[in-house]
Amino acid sequence: MNGWLLAAGITALGVAAVHLVGGHRDVVRPLLSSGLANEPKRVLHAVWHMVSIDLTLSGVVLLGLSLTGRTAGTGLVAWFVAAHFLAYAVAFLVVTLSVGWSRPLLRLPQWILLLPVAALAAAGTA
Repeated sequence: MNGWLLAAGITALGVAAVHLVGGHRDVVRPLLSSGLANEPKRVLHAVWHMVSIDLTLSGVVLLGLSLTGRTAGTGLVAWFVAAHFLAYAVAFLVVTLSVGWSRPLLRLPQWILLLPVAALAAAGTA
């Protein structure tokens, strides 16, 4: 069993749970009740669901990798998930820092949840 990948998988599933509960309350409800035109509103809602699925599947994959032991593709898949979460974290940081908010690192704090998964998954590839 790979402890780093196990920790990454559990953390990723925690991130998915926070996304589902918090994101639905703080993002989806306001989006759906906004005056935005229906087509972009529905596309953004679908993207939120895509991310929900992606976060959940990534957590399940990391858990599976942690339990199956070292196989030929384990490292490559773990690196992919690590890069994936790093890219998500960077996207939130870039958007947050580009807006010019005060205390920007505390705005859109999703990066704080995403970055540990990337680090744990990367550590699990060693």
